[in-house]
Amino acid sequence: MVTYADRPWTKSYDANVPKTLEPYPPITVYSFLEDAAKKSPDSVALISSAHLPVLGRQASTMTYAELDRLSGSLAAALIDMGLKTGDRVALVMPNIAAFVISYYGVMKAGGVVAATNPTYPADKMAYQINDCDAEIVICMSLFYRMIKEIQPKTKVKKIIVTNVKEYLPPIARLLFTLAKEKKEGHRVDSLGAGDVWLQDLLTQFAGKKANRQVTSSDLAIFQYTGGTTGVSKAAMSTHAALVANTLQMRAWLFGRDIPSNANSEVFLGAIPMFHAFGMVAVLNFAIGIGAKIALVPNARDIPDVLDNINTFKPTLFMGVPALYNAINNHPLVKEGKVNLHSIRACVSGSAPLPPSTKQEFERLSGGTLLEGFGMSEAPTASHCNPLKGENRTGSIGLPLPDMDCRIVSLDDGVTDMPVGDVGELIMTGPQLMVGYHGMPTETANVLRENNGRVWLYTGDIARMDEDGYFYIVDRKKDMALIGGFNVYPNAVEKVLSEHPAVLEVGVAAIPHPEKVGQESLKAWIVLRPGMTCTEQDLIKHCESRLARYEVPTRFAFISELPKTTVGKTLRRELVQMELTERDKSKA
Repeated sequence: MVTYADRPWTKSYDANVPKTLEPYPPITVYSFLEDAAKKSPDSVALISSAHLPVLGRQASTMTYAELDRLSGSLAAALIDMGLKTGDRVALVMPNIAAFVISYYGVMKAGGVVAATNPTYPADKMAYQINDCDAEIVICMSLFYRMIKEIQPKTKVKKIIVTNVKEYLPPIARLLFTLAKEKKEGHRVDSLGAGDVWLQDLLTQFAGKKANRQVTSSDLAIFQYTGGTTGVSKAAMSTHAALVANTLQMRAWLFGRDIPSNANSEVFLGAIPMFHAFGMVAVLNFAIGIGAKIALVPNARDIPDVLDNINTFKPTLFMGVPALYNAINNHPLVKEGKVNLHSIRACVSGSAPLPPSTKQEFERLSGGTLLEGFGMSEAPTASHCNPLKGENRTGSIGLPLPDMDCRIVSLDDGVTDMPVGDVGELIMTGPQLMVGYHGMPTETANVLRENNGRVWLYTGDIARMDEDGYFYIVDRKKDMALIGGFNVYPNAVEKVLSEHPAVLEVGVAAIPHPEKVGQESLKAWIVLRPGMTCTEQDLIKHCESRLARYEVPTRFAFISELPKTTVGKTLRRELVQMELTERDKSKA
């Protein structure tokens, strides 16, 4: 009889993937950068680019030696400003070279990176910056005015400002005129008292290095989570946790050893690096093998993403289903004007991967699209389908080396469920967070000791098959109760996404409009361009694949779904849309 303690998943590992990577080296996150700079100082680390009229895409590069030197200079500057070990520094930038310099600079100074979504509204931005106790913010000039507006509500004493054009190729910087800067909001004529330009700091501290001892047990990041469930929580993780996950992902795709030609690998840096997925699975992973990263500041600009793919020929592409789906359905791709064949391997996370999306992307690229799973509380990857072995439809794959996972009872949270039965996914491994900053109750709810080990309670309803492949059924909070039966919106979404006219779909439980205290199931549909269908068509499609109580009884056709920056559908916003419409109808 198969048990979770047997780690049955290791039998399905690719031949070159070790079952364990222990002992993990007691190093820091920036050790990977320093090692790459020593071994291959002239190898390209970052590619910054812009598409120019007539001239096409123009690029500039930054080598590993340059990145190591610049981040060291910033670290020296931060220490000179008074940054102490463990102090948080807020980063407010998209995927640009300055983000990467700042990321490593903060860590070299012994600080903790608290990256936030630069597109957040002022109140949400203020909450996170205040919550992490940051006294220093490093931001792109586009967001400087908002940071100054919220500064009185925070503990921020100094703001370091960078301009998006600073690491662009010379001709792009030249064409990024004063008028364009003013129009798009990048222009800052003067900084407030005490604030400073990043470039001035790098010049002032050029050649200097941080004189600070940082250990693997020191905190490295505050990663804010809760984008789909409510109040943001800062998951605190150490250097050791991030190093472990970097090595786990490296082993999963490359085996234990770094390939000799690693710098020929090009990561498409489209997933936001202020999110754990982009920060660990792209930035840390790429630097961890000495690869190149083609930086993409805005993954929602699909033409720009496609132009980057055409120009820089990425070999590895970490993304989310919404991004792969958008690429599959873009007119330039359908017309054969974009060559995706450089892409060898992709890992999809943050949301369930529809089988049709996987199949079409693999057909177009010739590469392998792997569905995986991860959390900000175990930054970031915990499961993935094997690169060379069997990919099982609907599965998030196998636990990575040194991960232990169980499915426990939804009733008591302790009893192991029989293999094949659903329950809550709990897991433990070398990359677990320390806890949530300033939230002891929330920490105790998700990190629980059992038989001498600390387990992360994920809040996901899941199951494991006999071979150790795991399947996410849904979030516990999203499970609906329809007519006395448990219904999982994920399962309904998967069925609706298979309808040929459906581009995207979100399903959620809403308060029943007639029966007080009961729930009803509603689906919000985004149709493919030029296609139509009716509610009756969708109900008929569902009836042949779902139980009667699983079929939505209400539908809405909308232009786009509300999502997080990494493509998770915000079901609570869908429900709020429904409640707002009801209020309007009553008015």
